[in-house]
Amino acid sequence: MLETILEGVRPEFRTQEEVRPSIRAACEAHPDVAAYHELGTSEEGRPLYGVVLGRGPHTVSLIAGAHADEPVGPETLRTFVLEALRRRDRLAPLFERFRFVVVPHVNPDGEARNRPWIERWPDVRAYVRHAFREPPGRDLEFGFPALRVENRAVAAFLEAHAPVGLHMSLHGMGFAEGALLLIERRWTFRTQPLRDAFAAAARAHGLLLHDHNRKGEKGFFYIEPGFTTTPEGEAMRHYFHALGDDATAALFHDSSMEFARRLGGDPLCLVTELPLFVVAFRDPPAAPPEPGRPAAYLAFRERLPAWRRRLTTGEPDDDLLAPFTLTPVDLATQIRLQLHALTLGLQARFDEQGVEDRFTFC
Repeated sequence: MLETILEGVRPEFRTQEEVRPSIRAACEAHPDVAAYHELGTSEEGRPLYGVVLGRGPHTVSLIAGAHADEPVGPETLRTFVLEALRRRDRLAPLFERFRFVVVPHVNPDGEARNRPWIERWPDVRAYVRHAFREPPGRDLEFGFPALRVENRAVAAFLEAHAPVGLHMSLHGMGFAEGALLLIERRWTFRTQPLRDAFAAAARAHGLLLHDHNRKGEKGFFYIEPGFTTTPEGEAMRHYFHALGDDATAALFHDSSMEFARRLGGDPLCLVTELPLFVVAFRDPPAAPPEPGRPAAYLAFRERLPAWRRRLTTGEPDDDLLAPFTLTPVDLATQIRLQLHALTLGLQARFDEQGVEDRFTFC
């Protein structure tokens, strides 16, 4: 399992510019299996870079950070690049079979805006007060191939290495009742073993599944508890057109998943959604939960705007939080589950016998 590369590692949140020299140096030290690529700069002049790991015939694209308030995905990919190269002898079969096209962070400007709470992690009040996320029309995930300069740079890098067989966009959630994995709709009937294994891994790490049936809203179609389809710009546009809101519909371009599919290769597309904080009722209701309805999450979400206002004004907030428990999910746990999802994606897309059976990832 790829998550075993975390053995002996104590992950922490780093910045794009802080870790860039280490990633570049690691690639330059292993030129036969790694290449560092300068992709350009962000709107505010921060560096964008990518890495190609491995020399195999099967291409995998990995991106993270599209939503500025979701820092675990970028830290996962930074860790993956550095630790995979540090353990390259043990991962040699992986590098022989796969070529990983990695953009650890597509949104360094957004990362900078979120530093006030990231530096105080896991302070939940700091997160609620300072979390920043771009609105539609600025959302990088729904900006492919050319909404912003960052989209253009990442799209060109992915296209230069197309087609891909597996594409993953690593995301996260501020609050949820558990783990969630989104799967491209054309692959839903081919991924039952992947879903079973991901659910088991979440349970092994003490997480429930976030069971939310949104009934197709904005293109999120329910597969089973903990799994829905990946978002698509086309579905977002249709949703807002149906509401008569053509102006909002026009703000949504294609997602990275749609872009990856256009590059060919019938890619399995996955989006990881792991919570920073697990929300639950302090006193669980007597009745069993209604399938597909995360009651604690929905009740908490209704109070979230009021809580944010009170934190801004300094008003007491204990009454708003009294019905809930908010438990931070350890960064190492989140990274392990992100990497486990990658392992399962490789397994589902490229090897019916199981990637784990053929390669030793530890």
